[in-house]
Amino acid sequence: MKNLKMVFFKILFISLMAGLAMKGSKINVEDLQKFSLHHTQNNLQTISLLLFLVVIVWILYMLTRPKPVYLVDFSCYLPPSHLKVSIQTLMGHARRAREAGMCWKNKESDHLVDFQEKILERSGLGQETYIPEGLQCFPLQQGMGASRKETEEVIFGALDNLFRNTGVKPDDIGILVVNSSTFNPTPSLASMIVNKYKLRDNIKSLNLGGMGCSAGVIAVDVAKGLLQVHRNTYAIVVSTENITQNLYLGKNKSMLVTNCLFRVGGAAVLLSNRSRDRNRAKYELVHTVRIHTGSDDRSFECATQEEDEDGIIGVTLTKNLPMVAARTLKINIATLGPLVLPLKEKLAFFITFVKKKYFKPELRNYTPDFKLAFEHFCIHAGGRALIDELEKNLKLSPLHVEASRMTLHRFGNTSSSSIWYELAYTEAKGRMKEGDRIWQIALGSGFKCNSSVWVALRDVKPSANSPWEDCMDRYPVEIDI
Repeated sequence: MKNLKMVFFKILFISLMAGLAMKGSKINVEDLQKFSLHHTQNNLQTISLLLFLVVIVWILYMLTRPKPVYLVDFSCYLPPSHLKVSIQTLMGHARRAREAGMCWKNKESDHLVDFQEKILERSGLGQETYIPEGLQCFPLQQGMGASRKETEEVIFGALDNLFRNTGVKPDDIGILVVNSSTFNPTPSLASMIVNKYKLRDNIKSLNLGGMGCSAGVIAVDVAKGLLQVHRNTYAIVVSTENITQNLYLGKNKSMLVTNCLFRVGGAAVLLSNRSRDRNRAKYELVHTVRIHTGSDDRSFECATQEEDEDGIIGVTLTKNLPMVAARTLKINIATLGPLVLPLKEKLAFFITFVKKKYFKPELRNYTPDFKLAFEHFCIHAGGRALIDELEKNLKLSPLHVEASRMTLHRFGNTSSSSIWYELAYTEAKGRMKEGDRIWQIALGSGFKCNSSVWVALRDVKPSANSPWEDCMDRYPVEIDI
């Protein structure tokens, strides 16, 4: 109604000004019509040429403009119940493995088990996270067969549910992007999917490895780029990590931390650039921002897979990690801010920047209020400390980080797929409304900080077989640390 009133007043104003102009110049409507007819007849070729140019420009614009990328649906893998482990059960496995001589072989290594138990108690993980089958039997099964079995169950489980929920046939998929940081067998995981679902021969498939917990956003960005080139098609993004092969059995404490946080999980996402899919899609991709500070040695080395002094492979986390993460996050926020923040926040940031640079160097940096740009935040569930720090620095409320905390509690750190479990949590809570904006942010080795921004195209309900549907009545829970 407000827009109609504005249009009415604009028409009234233009008509009034035209009438005054004609009266002031003593030109009546009949004179104006004769002039217009005469001018049109004498310049028909010019008008035709101008119309032709307008049509050409419009066609070029329609052909070259970025195609919208829609998120039709996504599916997070829910492991079977027999893979659930409590912290007590997990530590029981660790002690049994030590007693069996599979790890930490001397009695002096008891402190290593105690060290992991203390981390787990403060980690924010709950009593129902999932450990792969190969790590729940004795002797432990960490070979290629057990590792491949875990990854197949996760990926196929997520994809089966995605195809079932969307009704899309595997033969309709034109693009496939898979990311798994540390488990990259030959043939690749992408080839494994092509073989399982008999995807078409000309599929554009990529397999991203070694890119850490932020690789899920990278995979979305890669798929977005391919969807701009290959029109009228679907893209599938699969994000996962392998736990079986990456359990560290050495004595280096900085390498033992990953044992405590990472758990089984994975997600499959269906993207489309077909305009007819807008009506059934959940979200539209608005922005992706990727920051990589690997040119700095401290960033490059802060999370590294390597051998310890005994030749046992693990992932080392250095003391520089918090500093590196904060710096990389700051760059990502500075890049994303101008794209999403309202004008008021942009001006406040600019004014503070000028004051700090030229007048008051001691002035604190201005932190924009990202709550004005987003309704929902999906912060990578990398650990309790990471979520706490982002909540504090971005001045978020407990509700804004609830999805991240509950995902960490229920599923642990599922690496690059954690941001999808968080989005599924928000949907399951019934909080996702049409027009809501979502910020997915993930950090990973390299060091990288990546963001993706989505907007909800409708009031979004959870898809069938959501990973939260069997426990939504219990969440959120109070986390006592």
